[in-house]
Amino acid sequence: MLELALRGSKRYYGWIAFLLVLIGIGSIAYLDQIINGLEITGMSRDVSWGFYISQLTYLVGLAASGVMIVLPNYFHSYKTNKHMVIFGEFMAIAACIMCMLFVAVDVGQPTRMMNVILHPTPNSILFWDMTVLVGYLGLNLLVGWTCLQADRVRLPHPQWLKPFIYVSIIWAFSIHTVTAFLYQGLPGRHYWLTAILAARFLASAFCSGPAILLLVLLITEKVTTFKMPKNAVKTLVKIIAYAMCINMFFFMLEIFTSFYSNIPGHMHPITYLFAHASTGLVTLMWTFIVFAAISITLLVTPRFRNNLKLLPYTLAILVIATWLDKGLGLLIGGFNPTPFETVTPYWPTGKELLVSLMVYAIGALIVTVLFKVATEVKEEVGHSQLLPCGCSSEDHCDCAEEAEAAPEEAEAATEAA
Repeated sequence: MLELALRGSKRYYGWIAFLLVLIGIGSIAYLDQIINGLEITGMSRDVSWGFYISQLTYLVGLAASGVMIVLPNYFHSYKTNKHMVIFGEFMAIAACIMCMLFVAVDVGQPTRMMNVILHPTPNSILFWDMTVLVGYLGLNLLVGWTCLQADRVRLPHPQWLKPFIYVSIIWAFSIHTVTAFLYQGLPGRHYWLTAILAARFLASAFCSGPAILLLVLLITEKVTTFKMPKNAVKTLVKIIAYAMCINMFFFMLEIFTSFYSNIPGHMHPITYLFAHASTGLVTLMWTFIVFAAISITLLVTPRFRNNLKLLPYTLAILVIATWLDKGLGLLIGGFNPTPFETVTPYWPTGKELLVSLMVYAIGALIVTVLFKVATEVKEEVGHSQLLPCGCSSEDHCDCAEEAEAAPEEAEAATEAA
């Protein structure tokens, strides 16, 4: 089916060319890193993890986003979003690959990754993190590609695939849990030393991941014939709203525990991020609080939540808020102040950002190709295409029923008159 990705409009090929240019620019910076080592980054002896690992942390949440579509479909027989499931699985594939690429660039020489495979250490959380990421990638490749092939030839999905689907749903929770264990297993880092860090990661993943997926699908609707069922969109937005509320509730629990108990080790990272850091970082962290409040307000208010024109902006605000929290502040706050009560400021360098741009461009290229294949197949079989009446598919078209009901209502009104 990959041949479907080779045909497209000039705009499609232009987008592919743009991504390839970004990958080429980032590759030059990465080549410099291979030659000169990690000294091109802002990392140091005291800040041994940087922008690369923070992006891994955030993207693991994106990888788990597909479960918010797959789980209702298979566990609760919510078939309204059945044509969106494949996009969640394909987004998970791209996110897993980006996560592993960020690990590859973080270890400096990419050959060092082979040590994890050739010399496995089951007592290391990093070994298990690699295991769950590779396993989740394989499950989504198997399930997504097999289901799409069955759809293309108009056959039911194979029964032998169901156990793999159920395992992938449970596996999605494990990838973010194990990633949280990487952080909270370090007793010298008080900002991460909390029993609910894994729960915070999952809550953040289940709001930011589906939000990014929904934004990409909204763009997909603009450039293809694919249309999401409105009821499925409304349900997914509600899930995002609940998850965001839980995410911020967990964050407030951390604030209360740190300051009410008056534990210096837990208070210092928070006061550093929101008061004592550089002006730029403090501004970004307060931006996270403001954007989180705005997104929750818009999502919990039905009039704003159901406004499809406002929805992309609401989701974008939520994504920015969660990225500032988990993709930036979480890592910097964990390293500062240091266990010696000193501060080693960290900020990613330009080359570090270019290498990260390369990885994101690779992920965007994978998403583009996979979504192109999926939309082409769905167009061939007529799944989730816009009908003349404006509904997204025959499965969710109520216009015929309304048309039939209209004469009956008119007749009843006449009799009543």
